[in-house]
Amino acid sequence: MPLPHSFGKLEFLMARKKKEVNSAPKVDASHVEGLRAEVLEQSITDTLETNYMPYAMSVIVSRAIPEIDGFKPSHRKLLYTMYKMGLLNGSRTKSANIVGQTMRLNPHGDAAIYETMVRLSKGHEALLVPFVDSKGSFGKVYSRDMAYAASRYTEAKLSPVCAEIFKDIDHDTVDFMDNYDGSMKEPQLLPTTFPNILVSSNQGIAVGMASMICGFNLEEVCRTTIEFMKDSECDLFETLKAPDFPTGGELIFNREAMEQVYNTGRGSFKVRAKWEFIKDQNLIEIRQIPYTTTAEAIIDKVAELIKNGKVKEITDMRDETDLSGLKLAIDLKRGTDPEKLMQKLFKMTPLMDTFSCNFNILIAGMPRVMGVREILDEWSAWRIESVRRRVYYELTRKKEKLHLLKGLGKILLDIDKAIRIIRETELESDVIPNLMIGFGIDEIQAEYVAEIKLRNINREYILKRVEETDSLEKEIADLEDITKSKGRIKKIIIEELQNVIKKYGQPRKTDIVFEHEVAEEMQVVEEVADYPVTVFMSRHGYFKKITPQSLRMNSEQKYKEEDGAFISFETSNNTELLVFTDKCQVYKTRVSEFEDTKASALGTFLPAKLQMDEGENVVYIMQPGDYTGNILFFFENGKVARVSLASYATKTNRKKLTGAYSDKSPLRTIIPVTEEKEIAMFSTEGRALIFNSAQLAPKSTRDSQGVAVMTLKTKYKLRGAMWLEETSIKNVSRYRVRSLPAAGALLKPEDSGEEQMSIF
Repeated sequence: MPLPHSFGKLEFLMARKKKEVNSAPKVDASHVEGLRAEVLEQSITDTLETNYMPYAMSVIVSRAIPEIDGFKPSHRKLLYTMYKMGLLNGSRTKSANIVGQTMRLNPHGDAAIYETMVRLSKGHEALLVPFVDSKGSFGKVYSRDMAYAASRYTEAKLSPVCAEIFKDIDHDTVDFMDNYDGSMKEPQLLPTTFPNILVSSNQGIAVGMASMICGFNLEEVCRTTIEFMKDSECDLFETLKAPDFPTGGELIFNREAMEQVYNTGRGSFKVRAKWEFIKDQNLIEIRQIPYTTTAEAIIDKVAELIKNGKVKEITDMRDETDLSGLKLAIDLKRGTDPEKLMQKLFKMTPLMDTFSCNFNILIAGMPRVMGVREILDEWSAWRIESVRRRVYYELTRKKEKLHLLKGLGKILLDIDKAIRIIRETELESDVIPNLMIGFGIDEIQAEYVAEIKLRNINREYILKRVEETDSLEKEIADLEDITKSKGRIKKIIIEELQNVIKKYGQPRKTDIVFEHEVAEEMQVVEEVADYPVTVFMSRHGYFKKITPQSLRMNSEQKYKEEDGAFISFETSNNTELLVFTDKCQVYKTRVSEFEDTKASALGTFLPAKLQMDEGENVVYIMQPGDYTGNILFFFENGKVARVSLASYATKTNRKKLTGAYSDKSPLRTIIPVTEEKEIAMFSTEGRALIFNSAQLAPKSTRDSQGVAVMTLKTKYKLRGAMWLEETSIKNVSRYRVRSLPAAGALLKPEDSGEEQMSIF
């Protein structure tokens, strides 16, 4: 396969031309340029098609995406190697031995093979139904830092459930193919007797696509498959309640969201940790966490919240995980309400996390995103074909045996004749032809008769063999009926599924909590005192929050040298703020996130507090309220964009939005609009223009370039804009326009004033 390098062919050609140039006695500059031009004329699309596409397809088809049996190629190669090593019924062997043997099928190296084994192992706890019975330290899926031991220290064998994975694999149930060097055969799929694709959680990232499949409870999947095979329109939720995870936790069940996952294979749902309050010790114990996070990530986030003063009810948090399993302990301060604390932690830490589904599966070599019902349909069709192939294999073997026994039955008529033919034949090569002629049998039957041991040439032995003929004929007739009857094949599959439930069924590990039951809990937020404050922001981005009492004591504001007042307004402590910057971004914050200060203090530097990009500066700050108004953006080129405030409302707790406004022309002024009033615009030419804000229609996109309002000559720009009532204009009718765009009129001396119009 070509190297996965988009420019491999191009670089090779350039290197070859360079070598030719260097080895030549003398080459003038024009000749070199000609060679360079010749190289650069290579089509990049041809290079991509030749070098990159085979690599991309190899990753998609042969590495990252699972197939209908629920396995990726790396899983299948490992498990099949262990099966051929006799590790299904035998004792454990060193993992290093298994890894070495697997390299005959998997050329990706011992580290990758062992990592695959770790994930499939019982000790790692990444799967609801582990396929590797492990001994030793295999790490934990819920721990980031708990590493697995080297392969030379651990031991493994196949779990008992693998009997269902490899059942009748030697009965032509699946196709086999050559390994990478053609030295041996390996199965293309494993003949799983249950829909492992829905039982085993799988994640894979290919080129241009990915797969994220959540696991479901084995018993629920089998019962659902049985019901589906009886009625393809059955209600899946009656038997397949919701996904199940080996790390447990509580799944927040929303019927609509789960239906989307079941129907389309895409969607998401939330899983949160399970906790218990130990009253006599005043601590919280967490023993089950979401599958998508780790204990260390939770502890790190809680420590960060404590450090930033956002969580003050916790005195200590420890990881007390031991041989009994995961355990996180949280020591509480006296008087802390554990219920409220946990709801706060659910909102602010990975103790509640989202699992995003993408059921992307390879079907006949093509990736397809499918819902649960479609997956069951594909698996049923594939399994029906596997069982039919197995039955046909058994049918063929029984027909072959019957054929031999019929030949033996003819010998029964005259055993002495058979002995005489063999004794009187001079050449060994003539024994088979003479038997064929003497009894009217074919070559295969004659070969079978000739190979019978001398001790078995007696009437009793031959009669017993011939008696099998009747039972074989009945079995063959039954098998032939099965191959023709889809209903009987389904019945066999259902019986196998019921047997899997009986042998390997286990209770759910993840509890289901309905969303309406926890709606009030999920809305618990940090209790923040609400009181009136006045907000001040300087031109250089320093922010102050001052109470009325503090302002009455000292109202003189302190600023840095060359800094001064920019924006101030009265609000309350629980108010949300939108902070616009000169990089076309807007940040969301709350007044309560800032400490009360005094007028004599410099305040908080907003770019640092909001973790803005380097060199990013604040240009405006406002209260969005209930996001029902509009914002006017005035640009240097005379255009104005009216954007709905609803465009900045988000359902998530996002703190930063890019593309807050257009970057086609420098921004001069931002004016929020809650009611329609007249606005005055001023240009650097000394002109003014008055129009009503109702003349501008709102735009649905935040980065709209706006519409032309003030026409400007080439060398002039918009200086700024403000509400008419805030200006010094007396001759209002001189500057008012009825239609837009317009140039406006030159300002008279009595109408000009020192107005603060620019946001810079």
